[in-house]
This record gives sequence, structure tokens and C-alpha cells, in this order.
Amino acid sequence: MDVHRLGLLLDLSRLGSMREVADTRGLSTSAVSQQLATLAREAGTALVEPVGRRVRLTPAGRRLAEHAVTILAAVEAARLDLDPDAAPVGTVRVGGFATGVRRTLLPAMAALAEAHPGVEVVVHEYEPLETVALLEADDLDLGLSYDYGLAPVSWPATLRAVPLWRTPWGLGVPATELERHPAADARDLARWADRAWVVNSRNTADADVVRALGAMAGFTPRLAHSIDSLDLVEDLVVAQDCVALLPLDRPTGPGVRVLPLAEDAAVLQAWAVTRRGRDAWPPLRVLLEALRATSADAAA
Repeated sequence: MDVHRLGLLLDLSRLGSMREVADTRGLSTSAVSQQLATLAREAGTALVEPVGRRVRLTPAGRRLAEHAVTILAAVEAARLDLDPDAAPVGTVRVGGFATGVRRTLLPAMAALAEAHPGVEVVVHEYEPLETVALLEADDLDLGLSYDYGLAPVSWPATLRAVPLWRTPWGLGVPATELERHPAADARDLARWADRAWVVNSRNTADADVVRALGAMAGFTPRLAHSIDSLDLVEDLVVAQDCVALLPLDRPTGPGVRVLPLAEDAAVLQAWAVTRRGRDAWPPLRVLLEALRATSADAAA
């Protein structure tokens, strides 16, 4: 049923005459009558019956007018929800990697709660491959993902990725190694060729970067351990005397040191990823704006 015609029926139930509906809507009485006749055909039952020179709603017409209140209110709510100029209201489903959530999403959520209290953000932790799959399945509205200069992501055509921030990663080594060899340097990566490496358990980019770094240094890294949590990566570096890529700007435990690589060889790029065309939706738009602001603050 056409919602415009439902509106005319609702007006008739409230105003009581075709003439008053016509005057209110700026239409002719015959136009109102024709629209209501079409609505009756759509509904499959008579909605209006004559009473002298006037008309009144049939029992079916009254019931449909009652439904029209709810239907028209829902249509208006949907219009406001989707209107780019409307106040943002709704729930945004976000999935992303832990560092991205901690570094930019949590501050953005705090700012959003104050500026746009009608927007709710629900968060799930995922690694980049998981995030991309969920975005393509339309099970997320926003993904926080990352890649490296040595292992860039080829984004699916259905997705749009906006850069947020960059940070260099270095080589995490046991602190005892530097106590024994104070001059140890990760710029000569071949020095660590005999060590076992720890890589990410749920994202192939980390292993791809380690292999690329090893190839440039003339050796094939031995990828022995697959760990997701950076804290657990540190524990394994200490316990097993192995090495791993870790962020240079992240504080580590006392048993681990992070050494710079040659010319920032491993740089992580964080991305905000959405389905194409979705970023105009008001709740998602204001969250993206808040993410860009917090990313700029983090980089300052």
C-alpha cells in the first residue's frame, strides 16, 4: 500500500470529511476520493462508505487507519535514521584488532557518547582477515584493520579503506641478549637468523613481513610459534629465547627489548574499513569523524 494514500486515510479518520482533507493537503476533493479508492483496491476491501452527503470509514477503514499510525511513524523514523542531515541515532557494529580498538576506538567512543548520545557502538575483537570477511558478509558496519608496507592488503571492491595512523615495528628480543651483547643491533637482521620467530596466529601479514625481512637479509626465518596476544608474544620471547616483531612505541615488560629495524622496514598502517556507500549513514559518519580526530591526536 502506498504510504501517501495511508496518510490521506488517516487524515480522513481525524478530520471527518473529504473536503477538509483536500484543503489540508492542497488537493481537490476528487483527487482525494480517487486516491482513497485506489487504496481500497490495494487493501482488497471497502474503506469508505457514504452517509448522506458525507462519508465515513468502514470498520476495515478504521482498522487500517489505526495501523497507519504505526506504519507512518515507522516510515518517518526510518527516513530520519537514513537522512544524512538528521541527528545520528542507531547502533554501529565495529570489529577490529586490539591495538586499534585501544588506541583510537575507545577515545572516539568517549567523545561520541558526549556529542551524540543517540549513537551506540558495540565492539568485537577480530584480526584483519576475519574483519574483512565479516564486512563483506554485512555482519559489521565498521572494521579496524591493518597491513604493512611489506605486505599490503588488496581490499575487495565492495569495501572502502581510510588510513588512520602508522607506527613502526621493531625486533623484540630477550633483554638478556643485550646484557650479553650490548652492541647487538636489529639493523643487521642476519645476526638473528638462527632464532625461532613468533608470528600472529590469526593473520598472515605478520608472517609475510617476517619472510620478506629475512629474504632481504639473506636467510629464511624459522616461524616456530603462532601467538595472537602481544603480551603472550613477549612471554614466549623471554621463555624460549626467540624473537618477534613488536611495536616500537608500545611499552614492554622488563624481559623484552624492541630494537629498531633498518629504515623503519616494518611499518604498520591502521585502516578504517566500511562497505562502499555506507559511510553517509549518520551514526557511522560521526564515528568515522571521531576516529579520524583521535588518530590525529595520537599522531600529534
